[in-house]
Amino acid sequence: MRTTGALLLASIAAVGIAVLVVPAVTQSTPAAELTPVSAPARTLALTPPMGFNDWNSFGCDVSEELIKQTADYFVSSGMRDAGYRYVNIDDCWMARHRDADGRLTPDPDKFPSGIAGTADYVHSHGLKLGLYEDAGTRTCAGYPGSLGHEQLDAQTFAAWGVDYLKYDNCNNAGHKTPAQYIERYTTMADALAATGRPIVYSICEWGVHEPWTWAGNIGHLWRTTHDIKDIWSSLKSIIRRNAALSSHAGPGAWNDPDMLEIGNGGMTDAEYRTQFSLWAEMAAPLLVGTDLRRASPSTMTIYLNQDVIDVDQDPLGKQGRLVSTDHDRLVFAKPLSNGDVAVALFNGSDTTATISTSAAQAGLGAARNGYLLRDLWSRATILTTGDITATVAPHATVMYRISSTRFGT
Repeated sequence: MRTTGALLLASIAAVGIAVLVVPAVTQSTPAAELTPVSAPARTLALTPPMGFNDWNSFGCDVSEELIKQTADYFVSSGMRDAGYRYVNIDDCWMARHRDADGRLTPDPDKFPSGIAGTADYVHSHGLKLGLYEDAGTRTCAGYPGSLGHEQLDAQTFAAWGVDYLKYDNCNNAGHKTPAQYIERYTTMADALAATGRPIVYSICEWGVHEPWTWAGNIGHLWRTTHDIKDIWSSLKSIIRRNAALSSHAGPGAWNDPDMLEIGNGGMTDAEYRTQFSLWAEMAAPLLVGTDLRRASPSTMTIYLNQDVIDVDQDPLGKQGRLVSTDHDRLVFAKPLSNGDVAVALFNGSDTTATISTSAAQAGLGAARNGYLLRDLWSRATILTTGDITATVAPHATVMYRISSTRFGT
């Protein structure tokens, strides 16, 4: 909940002050240095959100039964214990028209218990419920949008027990300028804050107006790219775009390269391990986009790799930076809270490659007796004096957690 002073700042922002200060925020300004519209915006999502979103696998075929069964599976599979918390409903959950009082209404066939009843079920499992809406007149699938209804809709979401809002950008009344985008997304941010309910706010404007330069003022995560597809070319292009934005992320403010496609069948397991590895390395939200009820053992092995999850969820909250780029071969280094560094060697090419860096390039201090490299997929350990190298298969990623503390400095 915002303090009185923060509410005043938010009210000022809603009428235009936030728009006026935008030109002072440049693309090189890290998120941690932005002047927030509301300081409590950083008290939620202190690590990247983890959970599920139905859109990639189901599109408009969403239902209360699906959401409840997914919540059940989070518990029975160990996903909840691994850190997955949010069960998020995407587009198409509502009736085609608002009710006589102007309120959004859940589709009674899809959600016979309503969103409130579904939220109660999810909460009873120790999980949180997410919901979708749009900062336009209609959602992307043509359902009622929230533009002009922000206060009423935010109050409705809070009353239903919603914990997370994904806020999309379709049918946006012809708004094209950064100022117009910021105004629309700020209006909902203020409406959510005014409810007094802690709701994680996911800004989904597809990276159109460089949200990494302003969205940290009002939300907790923001899409940096177009929608992901379950094909290698899509994954590769999104990695490239999101990799360059490491200075803009931090606790409570995350670059979001979109949902996980792991298990949907369009890529190989090596490519899926690359997505999971690099999403963790880039401190991205880990939102599962597959039908977990039918997930294969190999898919679940990826989703439940606790060593990789721990890198994503490290409380220091640093996004891994690019240490080197050589055509399609990228090296990332992510500092961790205990002094370790997570290094990812990514081979985006179509041929096997040897990829190398060093402990010094990765940001590790001198170690008298060497460094321990732990491969987070094979679990093999290597002792090195400073060289970090691996032979990496096409489209694959080798991910190490590197420590010097066990050997003295």
